[in-house]
Amino acid sequence: MSSLFEAITFSDSFGALGSEFSTPQNPTALPEPYLIAISPSSLALCGISDPQAQSHEFVQVFTGNKLAPQSQPRATVYSGHQFGQWAGQLGDGRAILLGELNGHEVQLKGSGLTPYSRMGDGRAVLRSSIREFLCSEAMAGLGIPTTRALSITGSPFMIMREQPESTAVVTRIAPSFLRFGSFEHWYYQRNVESLTTLADYVIQRYYPELQAHANPYQALLAEITKRTAHLVAQWQTVGFMHGVLNTDNMSILGLTLDYGPFGFMEAFNPRHICNHSDDLGRYSYASQPQIGLWNCHALGQAMLPLIGSVDDTKSALADYQEHYQSKLTQLWHAKLGLDTSLEEDDALIKNMLAMMEANHLDFTIFFRRLSDIKMNDDSLDQEISDLCIDRNAFDEWIKQYRLRLSKENSPDQQRQSKMKQCNPKYILRNYLAQQAIESAQRHDFSEIEKLRQILSQPFNEQPEHDAYAALPPDWASELAVSCSS
Repeated sequence: MSSLFEAITFSDSFGALGSEFSTPQNPTALPEPYLIAISPSSLALCGISDPQAQSHEFVQVFTGNKLAPQSQPRATVYSGHQFGQWAGQLGDGRAILLGELNGHEVQLKGSGLTPYSRMGDGRAVLRSSIREFLCSEAMAGLGIPTTRALSITGSPFMIMREQPESTAVVTRIAPSFLRFGSFEHWYYQRNVESLTTLADYVIQRYYPELQAHANPYQALLAEITKRTAHLVAQWQTVGFMHGVLNTDNMSILGLTLDYGPFGFMEAFNPRHICNHSDDLGRYSYASQPQIGLWNCHALGQAMLPLIGSVDDTKSALADYQEHYQSKLTQLWHAKLGLDTSLEEDDALIKNMLAMMEANHLDFTIFFRRLSDIKMNDDSLDQEISDLCIDRNAFDEWIKQYRLRLSKENSPDQQRQSKMKQCNPKYILRNYLAQQAIESAQRHDFSEIEKLRQILSQPFNEQPEHDAYAALPPDWASELAVSCSS
């Protein structure tokens, strides 16, 4: 077996853009680092074997204690709107880009101070690192575009948050970590030259097919708008709430980026706010689609000098709602086992969501149990109705649903199988993440690995893990997640 250093060679295409886009910055070493978790699929994306990941070299490199050959670490600059207000320059305050492996940028989060740390300490705590690792892997398992997690390393070194907490570094990978705020930075600096350099780099590297377009910058905005609309539709139909959809947390590749105070919907409430720092509910479940559009408009404003006219910029943004609604409709139909589309379907879906809200139905469990419903046999209906406050409302809706299914003419078994590939049995509930965190704080990392394995195949039955698909315990309702998490 070759050593880790023989297996990996970092490249640095982003650094070649120029010194104004990033600042060379070595990570700050952490004492006595140790391996907490790894993602085998992410290792494969980077060309690293599992034995290499178990090595001392791996822990040192991906904690930031030792540099690999050709690695030229840097912190990138960007700006952004936070909670709808212009926040000015931000940048990688606790993340350092090591370079690229196999076409993926590799970034250490929690690796020490950078020129963009502002009032922060550049460190990440164990609990937030575990949450990011598990959720990025869960989203990948769900088939939702996301940055990935490679590993978590820990250290006995402590830092202060609300109380002293142990530190960790989560290594994450993505084709690019560029964000809407990367463009906003140069627009508000009135630096069209750097804005152009960045846009040309993004088009050439990630959207080469747009180079032949009459207005490549307009086409770029239109494509990012489409990807964003599709991403938000995917979030909505698994009940995922990002929690802090600032423009500096929006990916130019349409990836789920920067896992902080996220949450998966449990008892269905469209107004649910998963981030306890979000006092006005700007980033509630119901608001996500509109905020996605708002952020695309912020990106459009930043790209206006490149696109050339307000009308052309508006044109690139104009199809967001159509892209979102089309994707949303497609996904709802798949979750309901409907292969065709009829005019009455909008009412069916609207009534379903109203019934779910009135009954506080658990989002994931409802759709998974619905996947077992039979066309001419109501014996399994009780599996859902037992969860309902108003059983009559459910009975009325399930009649409407069966009537709609009768127009599909698809066998139960075939439909059920397809629905179970759209309706996950397992999601990363906050209480499951909390249990893994508490175990890790006792230096028991087995729960992280168990959850990673379960969440990597969320549509499979895995009957030995049924407890992980059950309704959350009462104490879980007391969990609060904020931006500091």
